[in-house]
Amino acid sequence: MIKSKFNIVLFEPEIPQNTGNIARLCACTGARLFLVGKLGFSLSDKYLKRAGLDYWNSVDIEKYDSLDLLKQDYPESNFYYLTTKTKNLYTDRKFKDGDFLVFGPETRGIPENILNKNKDNCLTIPMREGQRSLNLSNSVAIVVYEAIRQNG
Repeated sequence: MIKSKFNIVLFEPEIPQNTGNIARLCACTGARLFLVGKLGFSLSDKYLKRAGLDYWNSVDIEKYDSLDLLKQDYPESNFYYLTTKTKNLYTDRKFKDGDFLVFGPETRGIPENILNKNKDNCLTIPMREGQRSLNLSNSVAIVVYEAIRQNG
């Protein structure tokens, strides 16, 4: 039984199937899902719904226009930014209940200006040299389950 509660933030997600898969992960782990900024699809998209299957009623989803507005509503929370542009490993961070795990759009990642303002809280998943990135829904699953493992 999972007892810890984490927050998944998808900043400007582009691919509905990834968001649907992540929503399903949130339903299974109890994580809350925050969709931030301009979405690359409609929330009624058939691919989004199909990927989430019958889990939608179990997912706590909130939509925000910007990361700044989200952070204003949770000023005491830790926000961690997952990126390929840092050497800080996600496994070296001690996560705690209520942390926000922020993931960027599939084709471009979290913008540099956001990463630069939050360098100490930028984290990466190690990969083989020369590879661009992991699939978004896989990345979310890897980090969420590490956070749960640490707190479970």
